[in-house]
Amino acid sequence: MPATLRLMREGIGIELRRGRFDVLVDGQNMGSLNFHDTIEEAIPPGQHALRIQAERYSSRDENFDAEDGETVSFRCHGAMVWPRWLVSFAKPDLAIALRRE
Repeated sequence: MPATLRLMREGIGIELRRGRFDVLVDGQNMGSLNFHDTIEEAIPPGQHALRIQAERYSSRDENFDAEDGETVSFRCHGAMVWPRWLVSFAKPDLAIALRRE
């Protein structure tokens, strides 16, 4: 039985890094998200790496394990405070926040 990956693009306030975000699981494009979107995709059980990307900007890689039948949930959003947004120009993997729910 496959596991399910649920990813929500939600945040409090206004995203300073806007536009469509691509969802990469194990380096493969799984889809894309606009603000307030949620996607759910079946994934095989085991270890995976999740990254959210928008052109050269991204989240840090988030490694996780998925068990048979388990739903693994994450939330992401673009930079919402200007210092983080500004730093993301020099360190692009700070542009998008990603955390497990």
